[in-house]
Amino acid sequence: MSDAIVALVTVAAVAEAEAMAEALVSDGLAACVNIVDGVRSIYCWKGQVCRDQEQLLIIKSRREIFTQLEARIHELHSYEVPEIIALPVELGSSAYLQWIAEQTARR
Repeated sequence: MSDAIVALVTVAAVAEAEAMAEALVSDGLAACVNIVDGVRSIYCWKGQVCRDQEQLLIIKSRREIFTQLEARIHELHSYEVPEIIALPVELGSSAYLQWIAEQTARR
């Protein structure tokens, strides 16, 4: 297992997704962020079932800097309680995993 993680975050709008992705990469907290446009989310919030169109960010980073990544997402996010879920990368291309480590090394 590597130190690499894939973090999943949903946001309300394309502009917010793009701004967050750019900030996380520029800050060295993510090597890459994919934006999946048009995710349909159904969830319960404050006792009501909600149905929203959202954008999904797929963030490639490292476990070692997750706390910093999470804090930065909270600073940038418009939601009161944003979805921030990180999954460990069990296997992957060694060259790609090395690239993630290099891109996020300044943190």
